[in-house]
Amino acid sequence: MKNIIFSTSKYLFYFSFIILLILYLFPGSLIGFLLYGNLGRQPDLISNPLGTSINHLIFFFYLGILGFFLRNNHKKFVNSFSFLFLISIILEFLHFFIPNRAFELNDLYANSLGVLMAYFIFKFLKKLKN
Repeated sequence: MKNIIFSTSKYLFYFSFIILLILYLFPGSLIGFLLYGNLGRQPDLISNPLGTSINHLIFFFYLGILGFFLRNNHKKFVNSFSFLFLISIILEFLHFFIPNRAFELNDLYANSLGVLMAYFIFKFLKKLKN
């Protein structure tokens, strides 16, 4: 049973990572196009004063939790804090070069904060377990 959970989590992590790359590197908002027919419109998962940055925080938190869970069971650089934190920064900086995308400092903060929150929660839970 543990192998099935680990295997499913691993595939979910890699699938989510590929989706992240597609959404980040697509020239425009792919989700905005699918939902509203508008490549320039970003959907809000949760109404908030920060706008779409909350989407970034939620996704990077999710990816971080999944990655750190896998890292705990199987050491790979792709699941490490360093990798996820660097990816959260690099992907946002790539928006300087991708057409119809814009670098946003709030998104950069949200990406990094999502990974950091997942890291600290995972470390805290690991200490409770020990």
